[in-house]
Amino acid sequence: MRFSDFCEKEVVNVNDCKCLGNVRDIEIDTECGEVTALIVPGPGKYWGLFCKDFEFCIPWCNVVKIGPDIILVNLDEKEMKHKI
Repeated sequence: MRFSDFCEKEVVNVNDCKCLGNVRDIEIDTECGEVTALIVPGPGKYWGLFCKDFEFCIPWCNVVKIGPDIILVNLDEKEMKHKI
């Protein structure tokens, strides 16, 4: 799977069925070459567009399933938020 394929998929939390957005970046362990986390930008302040306060850093172990259109993750939102 290519990085561009990840960017086209929506990330959905299975705990509350909330759509978190699309993958913006991935974190890779350079020593072993494994993906360690998916980075998804948080919602914007103004009309959901501008001034993002935080991003979701979703550990790879929390990815439940990667489907043709979505990525299902199991996470507690409060623990995964990182200030930008």
